[in-house]
Amino acid sequence: MGVRDAGRGADGPDGQGGYRLITGNEMGVLLLDYICRTRLQTGTMPRDSVAVTTIVSTDMATPICAKYGVELRRTLTGFKFIGEQIGLLEAAGQKERYIFGFEESYGYLSGAHVRDKDAVNAVMLACEAAAYYAGKGMSLLDAVNALYDAYGWYRNALCSFSFEGAAGMAVMQSLMAGLRKNPPASIAGLAVESVLDYSAGGTGLPAADVLEYRLAGGAKFMVRPSGTEPKIKVYLSAVGKSEAEADAVNERLAQAAAAMMQG
Repeated sequence: MGVRDAGRGADGPDGQGGYRLITGNEMGVLLLDYICRTRLQTGTMPRDSVAVTTIVSTDMATPICAKYGVELRRTLTGFKFIGEQIGLLEAAGQKERYIFGFEESYGYLSGAHVRDKDAVNAVMLACEAAAYYAGKGMSLLDAVNALYDAYGWYRNALCSFSFEGAAGMAVMQSLMAGLRKNPPASIAGLAVESVLDYSAGGTGLPAADVLEYRLAGGAKFMVRPSGTEPKIKVYLSAVGKSEAEADAVNERLAQAAAAMMQG
């Protein structure tokens, strides 16, 4: 979603009259924060409210939910799993507790009326948020930057590596087995502080072929074979005091991912 930053002058956000893409993760946390703050302002925040996102979506959702006292649930990749959480709340007679769900691939839902991402609902929310911030003399990009100023610069990236044919599938399986047998002690020079294997029990989620590495400095590195393509996807996440600092970490992580996928 491209947004011109009217609050930054006629030259636009890139200094040349251009536009800057708001990522799926950025729009997710922007709408999450908007819903929380306006519901509190209007007295419509339910008790024990719940927001839902996926394990590969931005960690920035965690401090935002903590600020507003919202329970954050994380699911496996795929909006159907967010819908499943809505169904569980509905079965318990508590569907009103659900306030918002999002995934990094531009999927959003603020109501319990469906069990999938809803583009009409998302556009309405984006327009509402734009009007809300325009009333404060801010653009959506100003609002995103304000969140970064408040919570740190969370930056996410995705690297995909293709492995064609039967031989490629064997390579993918070998790479994942190797990572499980010999987990790295560091990635891109950052110490691995914890490893979570979603194929094992104890995660509270269905078994999935996903490895998650929590790294020093708040960075995260996740490895997941695609369920629909002959690819391994590596999700990168870093947080820093500036955009440049966080992006520099993700660049190092991307280089490490490329080296790792060479076997």
